[in-house]
This record gives sequence, C-alpha cells and structure tokens, in this order.
Amino acid sequence: MKRILVIAVVCLFAHAGLSAQTVRTYTPARYGYEIDAAGDTVPVVRMRPVYCFRRPADLRKWNKLIRDLKIVYPIAQTAKAKMHNLEEELMKLPTRKEQRAYTRSIEREVKEEYTPVLKHMTRSQGKLLIRLIDRETEITTYQIVKEFRGGFVAGFWQGIARIFGQNLKDEYDREVRDREVEQLILLYEAGLL
Repeated sequence: MKRILVIAVVCLFAHAGLSAQTVRTYTPARYGYEIDAAGDTVPVVRMRPVYCFRRPADLRKWNKLIRDLKIVYPIAQTAKAKMHNLEEELMKLPTRKEQRAYTRSIEREVKEEYTPVLKHMTRSQGKLLIRLIDRETEITTYQIVKEFRGGFVAGFWQGIARIFGQNLKDEYDREVRDREVEQLILLYEAGLL
C-alpha cells in the first residue's frame, strides 16, 4: 500500500511539472524545422498518409481511383472555369442570337480540345468525371447540357449515356458514396498524390 502511495505522489508531481508547448512552424515544406516553446529546434518530416488494405483487390481499386482522379480532376476544374467565364460573357451579350453564337463557338472550342482526351477515357473515368463536374460546378451534367443545348439534346445524350452504363444526372455525394474521392481530392490539392 505504501509503495502505491509513493508511486501516485511521484506521478502527481511529475504531471504537475508538465506544460503544453506551442509550436511555431517556419517552413511549410515537407522537410523543415520547428521551434518549440523552450526555444529548441526540432526537425520535422511531414509524411503522406499510409492506407492499409485487407485484400490486394482493395489496394488495386484504391490505386485505380488515384490514377483516374489524376486524369479527370484537372478536366473538371477546367470545366468549372469555362462555365464561370461562359456565364459572365453571356450576361454581357444583349441579344439571344449573340448568346447562342457565343455558346456555339465555345462548344466548338471545347469539342476540339477535349474530344481526343474523352475518347481515350475508361468508363470508370467517365463516371468519375460526371460526378466531379457536379462537385465543381454544383450543377449536374444533364442540367448543363439542358441549359445550353435544350431538353431534347439533353435527353438524347442521357439516353446514349445510359446505353453505356453512365448517368448524366449523377450527383456528387461527399458523405457516403464519394467519401474516398473527397479524401483523394484533398490530398491531390495538397500535392501529396
């Protein structure tokens, strides 16, 4: 009993002497140094997160998602920028005829630039692109086509997409279905992929 009391008192005094330290970071690079509250320089190495998988198939699926995201995410970001520029320019044009002409010219530019890229995409990359466009623009791909080309054309392309196992009305779901994609996007934007 006496021994336990002595250990408890020693732990109490040792705990009372500890204090929280504030850390100031001086270099945002992967390798750097930080100075703690006592003024000591501490080397810091920032590491990428490590993911563990039970089955090799899960690891292959994860690596495929990373590869697909690296291909598709820049296209979705470009689509967001082009949509923003297109909406700004359409607001400046006074007549519906000029707006249509401008929309057609942008459509031709996009077709010339992205048709070769889109032809070489896999189905999983296409599905991911549809959901990422919804994430970036907050409008589904179907609604974008319907807004700029009309309901008949949007229905036609939705039918073609359904034949190939796609859905232009797919929405990005951060909480459930696309939780892993959201994690990978954060890593991609941080430069860790």
